[in-house]
Amino acid sequence: MNRYVREAADRLLALRLALAGRVHQYPEIQALKRFLSGFKVDCLFDVGANRGQYATMARKDAGYRGLILSFEPNPAVFAELQRRAASDRHWHVFNMALSDFDGTADFNIMAADQFSSLKAPSSAQDDIFALRNKVTQTVATPCRRLDTLLPEMQAQHGFSRPFLKMDTQGHDLSVCEGAGAALAQMTGVQTELGVRPIYEGGTGYRAMIEWLDARAFIPSAFFANNKGHFPLLVEMDGIFVNRALVQD
Repeated sequence: MNRYVREAADRLLALRLALAGRVHQYPEIQALKRFLSGFKVDCLFDVGANRGQYATMARKDAGYRGLILSFEPNPAVFAELQRRAASDRHWHVFNMALSDFDGTADFNIMAADQFSSLKAPSSAQDDIFALRNKVTQTVATPCRRLDTLLPEMQAQHGFSRPFLKMDTQGHDLSVCEGAGAALAQMTGVQTELGVRPIYEGGTGYRAMIEWLDARAFIPSAFFANNKGHFPLLVEMDGIFVNRALVQD
């Protein structure tokens, strides 16, 4: 009976997403739901939160009920994130970036704010991004390393099985490097994987997969992180599981 209930729920989710024009998110939601539940994740680090779209998806679509810690450097967008999180006592938001140092950095706000990044747009990016992914403003933002931040958050909130999601527009590797040895505490990592260059110095998907593999994070799922670009793939997302959790 449980199998039939699950299948019915999956079909209703697919229908709801299709009616909302979000059917492309179905593979991500299914993978995330299974991972967060299967590995009993009790804290979701939402790095590069923008307006809270990912956290909202985790709550409403993936059924996640645990702690969410969202980080967004853009002050204008952060105000919207703060309003969205205000009614959820297990969702805390921070107007900062995570990186590989503790300090302050210039943050580039792009014409389309979801492209905003600590990195500069690539001169080799596809024409379809040229108008949206260009710098319109630069603001100073505080930056933290995850290995200095994680103990503070654990002491305050008491979680033990965190999951790291990153959507930092070309800066994900720096976030991981800033985690240092603390990265091993993550049950899993979700990262953007760039196939075609959008940001200067952005990490290619092969290099990111190899970097994570060298630190004992292995692929769990891959999926497009948007409606896709035909005929050439620009970006995808990957969920990687801590090898320690799946060893025979």
